[in-house]
Amino acid sequence: MGKKVLILSGSPRQGGNSDILCDEFMRGAKEAGHEVEKIRVAGKNIAPCSACYYCRSHAGECMHKDDMAALLQKIIEADVLVLASPVYFYSICAQLKAVIDRTVARWTEVENKEFYYIATLAEATSAAAERTIDCFRGYADCVNGAVEKGVIIGSGVYERGVIKNTPYMQKAYAMGKNV
Repeated sequence: MGKKVLILSGSPRQGGNSDILCDEFMRGAKEAGHEVEKIRVAGKNIAPCSACYYCRSHAGECMHKDDMAALLQKIIEADVLVLASPVYFYSICAQLKAVIDRTVARWTEVENKEFYYIATLAEATSAAAERTIDCFRGYADCVNGAVEKGVIIGSGVYERGVIKNTPYMQKAYAMGKNV
């Protein structure tokens, strides 16, 4: 039986380099027989966490009435989470960080996940993505039963679509295929 794979593409650019790698991961995972959904979080209405803890006294319901409640349910139900972001000032993009922070409403229900990380950056060396990957790992450290399964750091890519001419495409496809 296939796994339920949820890909959270943080790229604000549809067809951006990290978003393209998500598509390749998805192609591989679908071919392997998994149920896969990719969500471009930049296309969703998700407010940042207000740290009001309304969720504590309202059974995990957030005071913000936006797209996050439905997305959080998908995160909870997934077996596999793929977190993907371009590297912005050595960290993840704001759109994906808002999603991660908002999982606080029901964070104890986000458990037993396989994690894959995808980061792309203009810098020529992958070392510049270290804090981005650390941010992903920091979130996974808060998830009971989390297991890191793979990392792709697509360095040296800036202009939209240039990732297509790199070995990172095959790596993303193979990683998805091996979920």
